[in-house]
Amino acid sequence: MYKRLLDYNDGEELELVVLINNSQLRHTKKGKLYLAMSFSDSSGEIRGNFWDANDQDAATFNAGTIVELDGKREEYQGQPQIKIYSLRVVGPEEGYDLRQFIKSAPEKIADMKEEINQYVFEILNPTWNRIVRFLLKKWDKRFFEFPAGKSNHHAVRGGLAYHTVSMLRDAKGLADNYSQINRSLLYAGCILHDMGKVLELTGPAATQYTTEGNLIGHLVLIDEQIMLAAQQLKIDLESEDLLLLRHMVLSHHGKFEYGSPKLPALLEAELLHRIDDLDASVYAITNALQHTRPGNFTDNIMSQGGRKFYRPKTDESLGKAHKLE
Repeated sequence: MYKRLLDYNDGEELELVVLINNSQLRHTKKGKLYLAMSFSDSSGEIRGNFWDANDQDAATFNAGTIVELDGKREEYQGQPQIKIYSLRVVGPEEGYDLRQFIKSAPEKIADMKEEINQYVFEILNPTWNRIVRFLLKKWDKRFFEFPAGKSNHHAVRGGLAYHTVSMLRDAKGLADNYSQINRSLLYAGCILHDMGKVLELTGPAATQYTTEGNLIGHLVLIDEQIMLAAQQLKIDLESEDLLLLRHMVLSHHGKFEYGSPKLPALLEAELLHRIDDLDASVYAITNALQHTRPGNFTDNIMSQGGRKFYRPKTDESLGKAHKLE
């Protein structure tokens, strides 16, 4: 049976083709150079150090490169890692497709696209509906291929769409329960809030931040996209509808210290922030629990304030859940 990267147990030697997700040239305390690396295939990601490296190694074994990895799985300070014996760059003539090394969201892209489109039909405000449709069409390929983050949550191919679908499901439950919620505005906010990540991130393989992502960020980038869409659609740039939609995306991080330029000042904006935070937290905790043996605690989850979470010895719901990463 063919074994993937995370199918190996501690102490087992491996020799397989993987993708370099990250590679950084660093110094040991004694001044020697090494590459701090992470590797992935469709089963997930694992780290390893390439010792006694040099500048040429750093240029050869960089992020996004497909390599043949020869090594052994070990555990270091409670974390799995690969003891690297050797690395070899795999050439294009060897027939490997980059997509086979990328972990994907647990739902099919076609299914997520159809479900999101159903929510678009329920956006009854013509301004919000037209802008959402325009931007979904403009960024269609990236929106349904890109991750929602570099590492913290939904950092998989299709993760941005999966995060959006999950938030829309939560939004529907809230709107069904509270009649005072403007369903159209909340749905539009869910769909657009993270769409700026199609410009902030490089894509699903060896994801990095773009120059625009580092200098501007996805909140401002999507606000700009909304304004450009409104101009092309000849929507009144001073209309309250447009102002409300812009506030939704600009305030969705909820706090100044989280990078939000404005605090939520609409009921729907406050709900958008909370739904976003809820879905990201559920994903991060679930993902950590799925990589934890029953009866043990997870590793510290940085996005959750460094807390650990316990996986009960018997947990049928978690066992039936989609495998995330």
